Amino acid sequence: MSTFTTRPEITGTFGVATSTHWIATAVGMSILEKGGNAFDATVATALTLIVVEPHLNGFGGDMPAIFYSEKTGKVEVICAQGPAPKGATIAHYKAEGIDLIPGDGLLSTVIPGAFDGWMLMLRDYGTMSVREVFEPAIGYARDGHPLLPRVANTIKDLAGFFEKEWPTSYAHWLPGGKAPEAGKLFKQPELARTWTRIVEAAEKVQGREAQIDAARDFFYRGEIAAEMCEWLKTAEVMDASGSKHKAVLTAEDLAGYKATIEAPLTYDYEGWTICKQGPWGQGPVFAQTLAILKHTNIANMDPMGAEFVHTVIEAMKLAYADREVYYGDPDFAEIPMEHLLSDAYNAERAKLITDQASMELRPGVVPGFEAQVALAMEILGAQKGQAVYEPTMAHLATADDKNTEKRGDTVHIDVIDRWGNMVSTTPSGGWLMSSPIIPGLGFCLNSRAQMFWLKEGLPTSLAPGKRPRTTLTPSLALKDGKPTLAFGTPGGDQQDQWQLGFFLRYVHSEMNLQQVIDGPLFHSSHFPASFYPRTMDPGVMMIEDRIGAEAIADLKARGHKVTVSGSWDIGRLTAARRDEDGLLRAAATPRLMQAYAAGR
Repeated sequence: MSTFTTRPEITGTFGVATSTHWIATAVGMSILEKGGNAFDATVATALTLIVVEPHLNGFGGDMPAIFYSEKTGKVEVICAQGPAPKGATIAHYKAEGIDLIPGDGLLSTVIPGAFDGWMLMLRDYGTMSVREVFEPAIGYARDGHPLLPRVANTIKDLAGFFEKEWPTSYAHWLPGGKAPEAGKLFKQPELARTWTRIVEAAEKVQGREAQIDAARDFFYRGEIAAEMCEWLKTAEVMDASGSKHKAVLTAEDLAGYKATIEAPLTYDYEGWTICKQGPWGQGPVFAQTLAILKHTNIANMDPMGAEFVHTVIEAMKLAYADREVYYGDPDFAEIPMEHLLSDAYNAERAKLITDQASMELRPGVVPGFEAQVALAMEILGAQKGQAVYEPTMAHLATADDKNTEKRGDTVHIDVIDRWGNMVSTTPSGGWLMSSPIIPGLGFCLNSRAQMFWLKEGLPTSLAPGKRPRTTLTPSLALKDGKPTLAFGTPGGDQQDQWQLGFFLRYVHSEMNLQQVIDGPLFHSSHFPASFYPRTMDPGVMMIEDRIGAEAIADLKARGHKVTVSGSWDIGRLTAARRDEDGLLRAAATPRLMQAYAAGR
């Protein structure tokens, strides 16, 4: 690959911030300049992304974060993935006349976890006040920000549906009945007022930590919760099932929620230790794929060649098949993670990779889990190689519908400060298409419950208090035991696929962060999607045309059903690194022309 990059790899010693929108990155850098640390900067960046990328995340969403704290000397995970409400039983959803949880509306809502996660991060690892981290985002919501073309198009496309079915969203996103224009200032006064109320509630008490806890209480146990739940008592809204439904979320659910901190799942590879969240997210597929590839010749392959792409795709198919059978909330199910990452297991898995593309979904069989494998395969209908379900409403696009911008997605942030604190986080949920705006509050709830199955017997079967198996999967890696690299991307089921290609190319080549991010990306849609309508496309893969005609022909000859995308269409990776001598580096994808890295 040539040394040309779309942008320079950012380097410095003071701090670096990178995110999926230039304004949010600038906010994060400004917090570092004011003396804040990486945790302060991450929270301020995340709040700003809610304003500037509302089609990709929202205040009622969720987030996992993986981070290294110089103070504790530990890598840890914040789980702000809210669980299913107490009323979220399979029986209740069946009684509502559905077999598959829709991808929008109120039935698909779990407890909104993100805000408690941000406040937990700020309180225990940050240094700034609630007001200081909220002020930039409040300003952009109150005074306006230049609206992205994709947001404007999404709102325009949904205008008719909003007007007919979700009038609160129509009033919020089309003020005065007029669709906003791309590039023009767009304001969210209701959201600004809600955030201002949170800051004012925090400042009624003394002390930074007490103020942060007061803000958490105001949202989950105070006025915000009360107003949210008062609306939910009577709200009954149209969703992708084709019918109107009410939420199961209650004040009791909100009052009992707190984000948590846990140890990461780790896996060693070529002198690196990759750190991910546990199997309540898809993150372990990254580690599982590395464990399979360890038994191949991947290190000696051309990282831009067809053999590399083929081998990675085939290994990912195997790891993702295991995701479907084994992953879920470990508080509710036994997850045989140690076995799934063992050398013996993965040496056998690697033998399944041939020079031809597989068309089968092939989970491994862990002793004692035979019945679970059979049940999962029955539910997925994998033997038929067909879509599991078909969508019933045109307003809700599937994740691979390239002709629409109605689908939800995600954002990502990586920050490293001069002290060596390091954060990687992937906030999502509560995007503008997920459910109606809550009147008076200016934000909507998430749709993460769509990741549950409405059949008993799997780790991902719906149950009250259980976390849905989120696709959100930030990454942090240690080199020779030292925290070195934070990276991630939006993209649903593609997140770990794009990150894996990035990581392998970075580890096995001499390319810098920006060169690797600029390299042609690829992914598979062979396995069942996590999002409604839970379709799968056996053997199908997508790759950017910059990989070259020869490589594309090679992949087709190996039996892959290749979809060739445009040159810069896949993935929204960002990454940041701290060298052993303290030199900081950062990079961001040029795709969509939104993500930027900053540093000095």
